[in-house]
Amino acid sequence: MSKEILMVVDSVSNEKGVPKETLFEAVELALAVATRKRYGETFDFRVAIDRTDGSYETFRRWTVVDEENLFDEDGEEKAFNPDANLNLSQALTKDPEASFGFVFEEQVESVGFGRIAAQTAKQVIVQKVREAERDQIAAAYDGKINSIVSGTVKKLGRDNVIVDLGNNAEGILTREHLIPREIFRVGDRLRAMLVEIKSDNRGPQLILSRTSRQMLVELFKIEVPEISEDVIQILGAARDPGSRAKIAVKTNDGRIDPVGACVGMRGSRVQAVSGELAGERIDIVLWDDNPAQLTINAMAPAEVASIILDEESHSMDVAVTEENLAQAIGRGGQNVRLASDLSGWSLNIMTEEEAAKKQDDEAKSFIDDFIKYLSVDEDVASALVEEGFTTLEEVAYVPIEELSSIEGFDEEIVSELRDRAKDSLLTKAIADEEANSLAGPNEDLLQMEGMTMELAKTLSRNSVNAMEDLAELSVSELIEIEPSIDESEGAKLIMKAREPWFEETA
Repeated sequence: MSKEILMVVDSVSNEKGVPKETLFEAVELALAVATRKRYGETFDFRVAIDRTDGSYETFRRWTVVDEENLFDEDGEEKAFNPDANLNLSQALTKDPEASFGFVFEEQVESVGFGRIAAQTAKQVIVQKVREAERDQIAAAYDGKINSIVSGTVKKLGRDNVIVDLGNNAEGILTREHLIPREIFRVGDRLRAMLVEIKSDNRGPQLILSRTSRQMLVELFKIEVPEISEDVIQILGAARDPGSRAKIAVKTNDGRIDPVGACVGMRGSRVQAVSGELAGERIDIVLWDDNPAQLTINAMAPAEVASIILDEESHSMDVAVTEENLAQAIGRGGQNVRLASDLSGWSLNIMTEEEAAKKQDDEAKSFIDDFIKYLSVDEDVASALVEEGFTTLEEVAYVPIEELSSIEGFDEEIVSELRDRAKDSLLTKAIADEEANSLAGPNEDLLQMEGMTMELAKTLSRNSVNAMEDLAELSVSELIEIEPSIDESEGAKLIMKAREPWFEETA
């Protein structure tokens, strides 16, 4: 029997390439299962095989557990099993130093490695072999995530393509990762990006993609040696898979034209990448650290007449001529969408006439605000807007030198404008606070557990109108608003108000 165990382990290890230790553990588990069939399914056994001569011993086990707080591996509450468990008081009679988790063992007669044990061992070994093969595949591809892999189409499904990657490894291309209208046949060779390794009951799944923008970058690294050598960098990429793409490139060597290097002789390099991606048209543009210039480059082949940046909304108004409008937007908005994706800014495309009208409307709005809140005439308000001032905060707090540099603005005028701007800001803040207090407490604050009408009104008078407002307070701030609340009560109220935060992150 001992020699038979060694023979099984040696043959399977050599045939399947599975470590012997993994197989010994599988046989030990199989023998433990066979032992339970003899003595009782509720018993717990451990089998120890000698790795040199194949002999083995069997031990019955009792684990010390907490009867009142007993859970299985899935976190489900389970019953106390007297055949395999001891409570702490029972364990202390056997060993005064016993504690929860302590294991008592008693040697019992081993079952023979007969037909039942061998059959069980075979099932466990097959399972372990499959698990080991899956682990080997996962380990082999773990370092290849976000790299291009090659394979052969093995099977075509309704929603996916199974790709044979060799060495028992298979990749899956789901519909969302397939280039639209791309057709494959069984046996076709293809390249794809390994984007994820998913684990499930059937083992690790190698998720492939042909729509990833990173695949576009990796293909250029293969076709353009200067990129792999870091002479040229790809600093941005955007794709409409199977239709059109844009990449932004930069050179680290002033002697090399990065766009020309990526295009290649007579377009050979870019055509090779395009051919791999089902004929996807690829625009190669020059990277620029200035977002406005990068956007102008990314809008190619459309020519941009002017750009206005709005840092606050992270958007740009891009003006083009009437003749260039259709080209700038592209079919179905494709050109502007890719340019926006490449630059990272939201782009609003308009004609020069529309841009001029929008600027005039905005300027008029700013002028009207200055006339209203600064009590100045239209000439002064227009002068401020022409110099780039658009808010009361800017007038009130920019360095005095900036206001003084405006033609016709002396020290007295500048000082008066700053004072009026600060007074208007203060008046608006007070009005906003009064509006909040008049609005009264929100329904969610009134309905909150532990809240009283009197407390809600007190909070509302201090601009705390909603649960969200209360959640943002500290205990000391709440007590300052309502001194009759103690720290414990205040903490409970604030934690109750914060409960939606934890639900969102759960």
